[in-house]
Amino acid sequence: KQWYQRRVREFEFRMVCSIGLEGSANKIGVGIVRDGQVLSNPRHTYCAPTGHGFLPRHTAQHHRDHVLKLVKQAIQEAGISVSDLDCVSYTKGPGMGAPLVSTAVVARTLAQLWNIPLIPVNHCIAHIEMGRQVTGADNPTVLYVSGGNTQVISYMNQRYMIFGETLDIAVGNCLDRFARVLKLSNDPCPGYNIEQLAKQGEKFIELPYCVKGMDVSFSGLLSHIEGSANRMLAAGECTKADLCYSLQETVFAMLVEITERAMAHSRSKQVLVVGGVGCNLRLQEMLEIMAQERGASLCATDDRYCIDNGAMIAHTGNLMFQHDMKTSIEKSGITQRFRTDEVHTAWRD
Repeated sequence: KQWYQRRVREFEFRMVCSIGLEGSANKIGVGIVRDGQVLSNPRHTYCAPTGHGFLPRHTAQHHRDHVLKLVKQAIQEAGISVSDLDCVSYTKGPGMGAPLVSTAVVARTLAQLWNIPLIPVNHCIAHIEMGRQVTGADNPTVLYVSGGNTQVISYMNQRYMIFGETLDIAVGNCLDRFARVLKLSNDPCPGYNIEQLAKQGEKFIELPYCVKGMDVSFSGLLSHIEGSANRMLAAGECTKADLCYSLQETVFAMLVEITERAMAHSRSKQVLVVGGVGCNLRLQEMLEIMAQERGASLCATDDRYCIDNGAMIAHTGNLMFQHDMKTSIEKSGITQRFRTDEVHTAWRD
């Protein structure tokens, strides 16, 4: 009887291997994760021409052109065969419609070809779970910042609760759009190029600072700096570096303020920053200073996991698979507005 019970436990908690497909924005990524260990995580980025953003149809075409190559590359780098996979995980949302659909079609096809379950993953939850896995964060206050999302999140009763968020555009979108004004390259990404230029800034220019309770607003700030940047540059009042420095300092201060308020409310001793903007070292520095002043610690990752990637989808898919949170082919659609607090996180206490 004891042997039988032990074998049952081994089966219940055996190592699950998932392949994850991420394509909610301009990056298409395929990752393979086994029991929390990343076996492979290749991705490819669509870079729009300088001065332009990425359009849904162009991004979707980019994903269709690269996804099968990435699937083959991921399996090869992981050193596994298709028979080792337990499930196919894909990004259900949130994100851009056309890229999401392109990725979901491939995931749906692979699940049927390989005859394994299909797992629909919330993109935001995947960022959080991958961050927790990589950093070892236990129950942190989460600052999720990317091109499409800006949220301060805390966990309670098997659900990630949103303490505060942007009332209009995401912080990453704000940075990207200002990079277009300055005609900065989209390679490797506009936010990174703003970060590098900001390091050369010497003059701080006061900009609108808009925090409303636990929420933030970036659209007015962006309109102000878009309208005045060229005039100030032409008059020699500042440099491009000064503008990038001032914009970063302002928007990051807003984010740190609402994050600290959430930490105070939840009495948290850890802050986890995830999402593409979470790679920014200046943002990490400001969060760490705030955390240390509160006797807390910062948990952060590098661009392998902050930026959209397939491994985060595969890892979260593993957690969901172990709790039978799969979907049928008929219901395997996408949801462009899939909120973080809609997901029942059955895998957490």
